[in-house]
Parts: sequence; C-alpha cells; structure tokens
Amino acid sequence: MSEPPRFDRGHTDDLMSFLAASPSPYHAVANTAERLEKAGFRQVAETDAWDGSSGGKYVLRGGAIVAWYVPEGAAPHTPFRIVGAHTDSPNLRVKPLPDSGAHGWRQVAVEIYGGPLLNSWLDRDLGLAGRLTLRDGSSRLVNVDRPLLRVPQLAIHLDRSVSAEGLKLDKQRHLQPVWGLGNDVRDGDLIAFLEETAGIAAGEVTGWDLMTHSVEPPAYLGRDKELVAGPRMDNLLSVHSGTAALTAAATSGALPSIPVLAAFDHEENGSQSDTGADGPLLGSVLERSVFARGGSYEDRARAFAGTVCLSSDTGHAVHPNYAERHDPTHHPRVNGGPILKVNVNNRYATDGSGRAVWAAACEQADVPFQSFVSNNAMPCGTTIGPITAARHGIRTIDIGVAILSMHSARELCGADDPHLLANSLVAFLEG
Repeated sequence: MSEPPRFDRGHTDDLMSFLAASPSPYHAVANTAERLEKAGFRQVAETDAWDGSSGGKYVLRGGAIVAWYVPEGAAPHTPFRIVGAHTDSPNLRVKPLPDSGAHGWRQVAVEIYGGPLLNSWLDRDLGLAGRLTLRDGSSRLVNVDRPLLRVPQLAIHLDRSVSAEGLKLDKQRHLQPVWGLGNDVRDGDLIAFLEETAGIAAGEVTGWDLMTHSVEPPAYLGRDKELVAGPRMDNLLSVHSGTAALTAAATSGALPSIPVLAAFDHEENGSQSDTGADGPLLGSVLERSVFARGGSYEDRARAFAGTVCLSSDTGHAVHPNYAERHDPTHHPRVNGGPILKVNVNNRYATDGSGRAVWAAACEQADVPFQSFVSNNAMPCGTTIGPITAARHGIRTIDIGVAILSMHSARELCGADDPHLLANSLVAFLEG
C-alpha cells in the first residue's frame, strides 16, 4: 500500500472554494460529484441494474450522495469503511407562498430550518439558492449569489432594553427578509424572478426548495491567518474532507475494505427522509454493491459485520468567553487536530473499541486528536452516528473538527484542522 497523500494548507484553500460554491445541499452534492468524476468515478442510477465491476461509483439522490470504490478482485463479503457526513445547514427557507410584504416593503416568506443562531441572520446581505423543479419533472439549480435579501434588525431606539435583557426574536414575525419596495405584492413575483435569473421560460417552475445564504465569502482570519471564517462548515467541512479522502484512497493500490463516502441531507431536523441518514439510502447502496458482485445474504451479513463508519461532524471548541459551559477537563482547541466525540447516553456512537480504530488511523496518519464530552449540566447534541449504528448494525465512531459559532450564518475553525481531518480520513479508509 502506498503512503497516504499528505494534505496541507492548500486543502483549506480548496475548502473555502467548496463552501462558497455550495450554498445549498443540492449544490454541495453537485460539486462533490464533479470532483468524483474528475477522479474517475462514474454515476450509477438507482433505476438501472448494477454490475459488479471494480472502480469508483456514486449515487445522487436530492441533497444526498453515496460514493464508493470497489478494488480489483474485491470479494462479495468485503467489508466497507465509511465516512458519513451531512450536506444541510440551519438557515431560512422559502415557504410555498413566498411573496409577502407590508407597509411598502416587499418581503419573502421564510420558514426556520433546523436550529440556527437566529441573530446571526440579522443585518446580513443574503443570497438565495436551491433547486427549481420544472413541469417536465426535471430540476435546475439556481444561485443568486449577490445581496438580494436582508432581515433588518429593529433599531435600538425602538428597543431600549435589548442591550440589558438580550435580543428576543419571534420566529414568525421578526425573521421575514425584505427584498424590495412596493405596495403591490403579486403572487409569483419571486419565482418569476428566479426563472428569469436561471434562464427558464416563464411559468415552467412548479416546485422549489430554496434557502438563504450569506454572500460574504469565506476568509482567513487572525494576525497569522491561523483561523478560517465561513458559512456551512457544519457540515460541508466534513463532506469536503471525506471527498478528498475517498479519491485519495482510490489511488492507494490494494485495499482490505471498500471505502465509502455517505453525505446525507436533513441531519439538522432529524434525518428522517429518503435522503437522510435514518432513511434506506446507505443500506440500499451497500447491499446492492454486495449483490452486484455475486454475493448472497450471507455475504451481505459478513460484509456489514466487518464494516466501520466514521460519523464526521463538527463539534465544539472551548469558547474563551464561556469556558464554564464546557466540561472542565475536556477543552478541545482549534488547530489541535480532529476530535473524538463521546457520550455514554449514546448521543454519539463512540465506544472503547471505536476509539481504538480512530486512534490507529490517527497514528498511521501522524495526526493528533482530542476528546470531546459535554458538560454534565448541558444537554448533548447528536449526529448521524447513533442513527447509522442502529439502522444498519454497523460499528460507528463519532469524530469531527472543533469550531466556534456552530449554527451561525458564519462559523469559525482553525486553518489546519481541515487538512488534519482529511489526512486521518485517508488513513481510516485505507485501514
């Protein structure tokens, strides 16, 4: 086996480009697919019969993608090594009747997706992106990547208590962005504008999945540019590193396992969809891969029993202004290497045997890692890890990169952690 590629700060440069080009899950999977295609992977349709040939393949479904590389001569019972991630991020999403307004302002009706830090969306220049569905059933991506919308905050003169008592936002009344002026709010205005923007004939769009995004580009931050500020790091940072690791592992020669990238949608609202981790997508792809290589149910059971999944998602770095909110003995730091997430109540899927797998991969890659547990007095978040373990009977380990400002419209990570994660993922996929 060849030595794993050594990603460096150039990987972080590429991450910033990936973030900027991926304002929605649909754009994220399209950009991932483009990178896979350049590495020699080919798309397979779920409606087609699959063959058992070797090489790189991937399946696209909505805002999710599953990609895998079958080494030459892989047996039907060959286990999988999976990097799991998610493509969605908390934001404001357009309602079915998007055109609204009041008092001479034209507005867009939005719904809250996931659990965003609502204040981070105020007074920020926002674009609009997502998927348009046409009368013939086809879909088109659209991205208005310029200042189009804004959620204006109430002036302090009209809310004198805000500094002392904190900002209080009503999700229905206070988060509707403005996008123009006019007393005549006409149904269909927003979609007509997007049709024109995307070069689609008027009246052809019959469905949409649209969301806001900050148009401020990712940027290095700090005296020595040791930090990166940008949108959707939770969790496109992991999708990007997983894609890089998979394409690197595919060039490694003989592999004892089949490396897989599974990037799901809808993690931020529970994963219960046909493109979420709690849906059948991953299991279907893995099973069909086994059967396409001539395997039986017994081979499928053997393959799954030997499979390991890394659920890679961002976690919490210790916050310098709120250190008391963290566990007193576990203080992950940015640029300290990826984190291993542990929760004995199974909000994360890591156990002792999983820790050993992760430690071996980091040792092989010469990457340091840190441990994260929540303060006992704070409720713990969760990931696709426990869902994947329970749904498929696959040993799963929760890991990720420590960041600040999680679920903000603009998050913050260390500039070295993305390439440290990518190097550790290569070692895992090759293991």
